[in-house]
Amino acid sequence: MKQAINIRLEKDIVQHLDEYANELNKTRTNLIEKAIEFYFDKLDEMVADKRIDNLKSGKTKVIPLEVVFAQAGINV
Repeated sequence: MKQAINIRLEKDIVQHLDEYANELNKTRTNLIEKAIEFYFDKLDEMVADKRIDNLKSGKTKVIPLEVVFAQAGINV
């Protein structure tokens, strides 16, 4: 289900958006959705890199799965 939101963009961005939408026979909404999806992929990479850095630096503790199961009372 889609939800409407309102955003404000610089006029030149809207102009570029309209030009691309016209050229590709897409709507503004479609292009904005695709751009956000693409950016979410980039954000996922950034979060993964941060988590890896935290593991390497010792900021994040790794708990073996066996310990987690034992603490939860799960016999494996």
